Amino acid sequence: MIKSMTGFGKQLVNTGNNSYQVEIRTLNSKQVDVNLRIPFFLKEFELEIRNMLNKSLVRGKIDLNITNEKATANTIPSINQSVANHYFKEIKNLSQTIDIKLSNPGEVLSMILKMPDVLTSPDDSIEQEEWKQLKEGIELAIERVNEFRQTEGQALSDDLNKRIVSIAELLKQVEPFEPERAIRIKERIKNNLNNFGNDIQQDKNRLEQEMIYYIEKLDISEEKVRLKKHCEYFLETMDTTEFPGKKLGFISQEIGREINTMGAKANDADIQKIVVLMKDELEKIKEQLFNIL
Repeated sequence: MIKSMTGFGKQLVNTGNNSYQVEIRTLNSKQVDVNLRIPFFLKEFELEIRNMLNKSLVRGKIDLNITNEKATANTIPSINQSVANHYFKEIKNLSQTIDIKLSNPGEVLSMILKMPDVLTSPDDSIEQEEWKQLKEGIELAIERVNEFRQTEGQALSDDLNKRIVSIAELLKQVEPFEPERAIRIKERIKNNLNNFGNDIQQDKNRLEQEMIYYIEKLDISEEKVRLKKHCEYFLETMDTTEFPGKKLGFISQEIGREINTMGAKANDADIQKIVVLMKDELEKIKEQLFNIL
């Protein structure tokens, strides 16, 4: 089954203490290229996240973005009263020592609140159970990416199938032109020899040898057979290989080689027109292969 390298998956995860949003986007790339944007406290799980993505998504440019929003009760900073009380006693003792009156309690309180460790924020950390829930959310997002890729892949598969069948049909159109082509080549050789002298009748063996040489040199029967086999192998690989992208790329190169050789040997305007149509279909196939897993 063909899969596209283009995909998108999104999953919301609510763990009670935190609410996470997981987004995964994938694009085509020759190799796997993983980019992570995750909160700092998830850095210890970065390798595990990368392994999950590599194993399930296989290839392509993969962007994972995890954002989190802490529950309201956990986002409010708390006042460490013991530390604040310690600062107040120290300030009060200092004021008595240097004989300064604390006439403005509000100003003193504002100053204490700015002291180190008086206001404490919740720790940015994640418990093992919470990570387990988030990990399940990442796996669900990956599943959605694969579903997206499979849907896109079906459209690509239909298009590739249509174009390979088109090349095979064009190949059949070559056959009617071959008998006339052989006759034209033979007549052309005769005419060329006539231009160089009138002694052709004296050396009929040489004439036959020249004709055989040129007809064999311009024969395209082997290219036709190989091209047909390559097209059949292409369709077979699409249906039987799990991740056929690279393999299909190699087969398309072989298809292109046979089409080019056929065009070079054809020496016939009608066949070369068909070759041009084949090349057009093959170029469209190659464009699609860039996005196949």
